[in-house]
Amino acid sequence: MTGHNAPHCTPPDIPETTPTWRVPLIGDRPADQLLLGGVRELAEGVVAALLDRVPVYRRLPREQLTGELTRDTERRIRALAHAVRTGLPAPAEEFTAVREAAARRAEEGLPLDAVLLAHHLGLEVCWEFVTRDAHAGDAADLLVLNRLLLDQLRQATAAAGAGYLDGRRPAGDRHSTARQSLLTALLAGTPAEEAAARAGVRLPAGYAALCLALADHPDEHSPGVDPAIAAHRKLRRFVAELDHRTRQSALTALTPSGGLVLVPLDPEPEPADGTAPEAPWPQLAATLAAAARAAGVPVLAGAAAAAPAEVPGAAALAYEVLDVARAFGRPTGLHRLDDVLLEYQLTRPSQARSRLAALLEPLADGGELLTTLRTHLAGGLNRRHTASALHLHPNTVDYRLRRIAVLTGLDPSRPADVLRITAAIAARAAEQSSPAR
Repeated sequence: MTGHNAPHCTPPDIPETTPTWRVPLIGDRPADQLLLGGVRELAEGVVAALLDRVPVYRRLPREQLTGELTRDTERRIRALAHAVRTGLPAPAEEFTAVREAAARRAEEGLPLDAVLLAHHLGLEVCWEFVTRDAHAGDAADLLVLNRLLLDQLRQATAAAGAGYLDGRRPAGDRHSTARQSLLTALLAGTPAEEAAARAGVRLPAGYAALCLALADHPDEHSPGVDPAIAAHRKLRRFVAELDHRTRQSALTALTPSGGLVLVPLDPEPEPADGTAPEAPWPQLAATLAAAARAAGVPVLAGAAAAAPAEVPGAAALAYEVLDVARAFGRPTGLHRLDDVLLEYQLTRPSQARSRLAALLEPLADGGELLTTLRTHLAGGLNRRHTASALHLHPNTVDYRLRRIAVLTGLDPSRPADVLRITAAIAARAAEQSSPAR
């Protein structure tokens, strides 16, 4: 209910305070108000104490320390203030949050003693903050407050210990193992109905296979930050958003650098010829973009759709599309075969590909000429765009384009030569990315 006349309703079986509870007064001020009034200062003090006295926390990315860890600490302090105000334990969801945070620390590789010590330090900082202005006559209230804080610490460390074990438990619990078995069966091209039944899912009409390349997060190269922790956080954020967007229906085999995702396709638009339904590509592209934003990194993806029995071929094609998109500097996001048809065809080994690539051999020793040529084509043959992108004067661009024409016999200003130049660039990129034969 809303409005001034709405009654304040409290469930009769959940009292707001214990029957005879009196909030401890420290220095003539209620202890809960002292905590709430210093939430931000206290949270920063706890994080500073962690960095000073538990060195392993220095391996965490700065954005984690000032973001997630500080927010979690503020939440703990507010929960503590609630307990001090009511004389009741903090709500159960607070200890669920403690458990989940400890599981994340375990996944990141922090030792259990450091995780538990963090809770002790937090209470120590709060105790010192609240009692710094205590009077000589506050002894009884200090004893009550101390007993309450110790009770909160006992529950928090129990939850943290259980959560840490959750985080250290192999990801292959029964449900997870069944989903991985389904993914394995689909990629092997073997009948997947039984594996789907064990995973508790029904095989969809088709899957969109996404082969992903995740860029490094800046934290992975920050001095003093453990790159493995930063990489794990990046991947965790990516997968969490992916699960949210796909309602946890996607099958994943991912590492911090990328991997494979199979997204079930809705069975509604079933083609009459019995092939896999057309994937909702705009929706998948939006899902990928949202997951990339959550991870804080650019993500490049190759994609293809197929019926369950044809997943191996779709995964192989998706990887090839990713490889082509990467080789030709395509923008981040989702790419299908239709998006790279010319480049894909030109990357298939043939005598023609080698001869096309050789057309640009005269530019091999002038790296700036090839860069200028690629930039000029990517910018729609606009010399001012090329000059701006390369931080050059337009006259310098003109000079380089004339030099390219002299060396190769291909003039970027002549429409008839543009197609051959484009094909030659594609073939050269393919030749350079192909393994040595």
